[in-house]
Formats: sequence, structure tokens, C-alpha cells
Amino acid sequence: MDVEEISRRHLAAGTPDDEIVRLLSRDILSIKHHRVTPAYAEAFARAVLAEAKNSTGLSGDLFTFEPSGSTMGEFGVGSRGSGDFFAHRQLARIIGRTEAAVGVDEMDDAGAVRAGGDYIITTVDGMHSRLSDFPFLAGFHVTRATLRDVYVMGAKPVALLSDIHVADDGDVAKIFDYTAGVSAVGEAMGVPLVTGSTLRIGGDMVLGTRLTGCVGAVGVANHLTARKQIAPGDVLLMTEGAGGGTIATAAIYSGFPEVVEETINLHFLKACEALLASDVLASIHAMTDVTNGGLRGDAYEMAETAGCRIVVVEDDLRTLVRPKVLSMLDALEIDYLGVSLDALLVVAPPEAAPEIRRVVESAGVAMKEVGYVERGLPESVLSVGGEIQDFTPRFRESAYTPVKKVVDEDKRDFEEMKAGVERAAEAALAKKERILSRLRTM
Repeated sequence: MDVEEISRRHLAAGTPDDEIVRLLSRDILSIKHHRVTPAYAEAFARAVLAEAKNSTGLSGDLFTFEPSGSTMGEFGVGSRGSGDFFAHRQLARIIGRTEAAVGVDEMDDAGAVRAGGDYIITTVDGMHSRLSDFPFLAGFHVTRATLRDVYVMGAKPVALLSDIHVADDGDVAKIFDYTAGVSAVGEAMGVPLVTGSTLRIGGDMVLGTRLTGCVGAVGVANHLTARKQIAPGDVLLMTEGAGGGTIATAAIYSGFPEVVEETINLHFLKACEALLASDVLASIHAMTDVTNGGLRGDAYEMAETAGCRIVVVEDDLRTLVRPKVLSMLDALEIDYLGVSLDALLVVAPPEAAPEIRRVVESAGVAMKEVGYVERGLPESVLSVGGEIQDFTPRFRESAYTPVKKVVDEDKRDFEEMKAGVERAAEAALAKKERILSRLRTM
């Protein structure tokens, strides 16, 4: 509960001050009734209102922004679908072209810069928002995710960093359990957690127990396996997947808690370790983890970056999803091709495929050929029984919880929203240029 936002909404609606204080006091007591008095709640509410008034109506570049007219939820930001991909491409426009070896405009799993003859890889992943009440799982899965993003760039992870935020009423133990999950993965893979930050969400203004955070990783490589190297004639190889934070969330909130155990493994990371230690790494053009909107989203992004047509062949795909996970997805009518499976996807010339499979399977991880790359428009398609079908990502990833199934039904006109989002991005870019101009004259 964000009491500052509640206060601002009431001010905008013209609600009298005393009524705002009364409503805020009620909300504060509903969360903190066990440890604050009505007098404290009223004093706190008046202070919130005073701060909201003092910070309302400010003007100028430093205090205002161009609204897009769409909320994060309406546009699907973070939901790993077409809206999310569009928003991220606007971020790339604002950042612009840089001297990075792999920049944000390439929409890869991580970024890379040259340093001392090697590539330094950096990446960061946010924990799954629905794992707030399960801190260890949140820390475990976000750490595994960020390490995956380093490995798929052909890099050896060397350090982890953690940022964790807990709302004002959250138990301090949450930061310990979360950190234990982060450290469990880091220690198992020999990657130290070296730094981090711990804060409250919104300081005093956000009440409740919500937990959120992210884990970043740094890696070193001398050969990059970035998406831009994908070429016509390549084949796609994919490992088995049991999912991570998304599958764990689907299991917990849909009544399949026993499936969470399937997600506690290091198969992906160990397969990557084996590839990094082998000579076949130099033959690999690109690697990615099947996460962003499932295979639908990742194939689409890869095709866009490489400028090629990617054909995914469904024949063996279902066999690469762990049976208990697939059974749950089928029972819940969740499209397994549109949800994060945390499988490893490798793109390489066909002559390298047998050795890649041998190396990965030597680490105890199953792998099969699941598609190919050809010349043509940058698009991804699905081959089912030899028949080509559309394989573009949906507006959001597969709805994998009861709440998401409801949210998925509420959609505005996408083209209309895109225009507003693009306009807001252009305004932010123009602001950046104005501030840069000032800074360069100082």
C-alpha cells in the first residue's frame, strides 16, 4: 500500500484535507494496527499529506515527464510479450548507440565491453514479483537466471551483486532468506556474492510486506556467443527445461506446490560450464535461455537481431519439458511454448551440432535439435507436422496464474498505446539531450 500515491489521488480528486487524513489513518491502521496507535496513524497521515502537497505542481525537466497514457500493466511491460518487447526497444533508442561490443540495441541476454583484450559481460535480473512470500525461492531463481545470462554470452561468471528491497512492515528475516537463496547458487557454481544494497521499498511511504530485488552478475570471455552472429544454415539445439521462477510461481499459485521441487537444479549452468570448457565453444554462433515469453518470444527476438528467418520444429519440443512440469502446464491449459522453461538454446552450424550435444549430454543434460535458420524476412515460424504456422509472441506471455488469466482478458487497442509509448520515449530522449547539453558546458 503506497500511502503517498493514495494521498496524491485524493488531492487530485479535490478531497478535503481532513477527509484525506481520515482515510489515510484508516489505511495505515489496517496494516499497522498491531503496533501503532490511532494518534500515531493520524500524525503520520498529516505528515504524508504535507509532503504530497509540497511536492505537487512542480514544473520543469527535473520534475515532470511526458505521460504515455498507458500503464505498465496495460502495456504488458514485464509480461514478456509484444508490449514488453516494444517498450524495451524504446529504452534502446533512449540509450542510443555506444561503444559496447554488445549493446542494448541488440536485445541480447547481457551486454559486453572490451577491456584488456577480453570481453567483460554484465547483466542483471529482477526476482519474480510473485515470490515475495517465498524469499529463498526468489533469491535462488533470480541468481540462477542472471548467471544463465552471463553463460549464454560465452562468458565465465566471476562475481555476483544483490539488491533487495522490503516494504516497511516486512520481517527483517526476508533479507536473510533471500540472501541464502542467492548464496546457495553462487557457492554451488563457485561465483562469489561480493556486494549489494538493502533498502525499504518507498522508505516510509509503502506499507505492507512486499519484497522485491535483483541480482546482477559480471563475467569474462574471449569469444562471444551473441545473437547477431546467427546465420542462415545454422541449426537450433535445445536442452531439457524444468522452469525457474515462472514455473515455481505457476505451481504455488495454481495448487501444484510439489512441482516447485523440479525447478531446484543447476542443469542449465552445468551444461554451460561443460561447453565453456570444450573446444566446441568456438563453433557456437549464439546461445540464449528460453525465458522471455517462452520459445515464442526468444525465437522472435533472435530473428529480429540476426535479420534471419527462424523455423522452430515442434516434433521433439514437448519431450524437452520435464514430465511433471509439462503435466501441470497441460492441466492448467498453459501454452508451454509461451512460458519460461529455462532451457538452453544453442545456435550453431550443423556440422558442430553432434559435438555440442555430446558435450552437453556429458554434463547429464538432454539436448535435441529443434529448428533451423534460413534466409528471409526477420521472423520466427513454427513447423508442426511439416506445416508452417505463425509463431509470433503474444501480447503477454502465457497466463500462468489465476490472476494472470483474468488480466489477460483486459486489453486496450495496442496500436493506440504504442503511439503514446513512442511519444513518451521521444520526449525522454529529447530531455536527455537537453540535460547533456547543459552538462557539457559546465
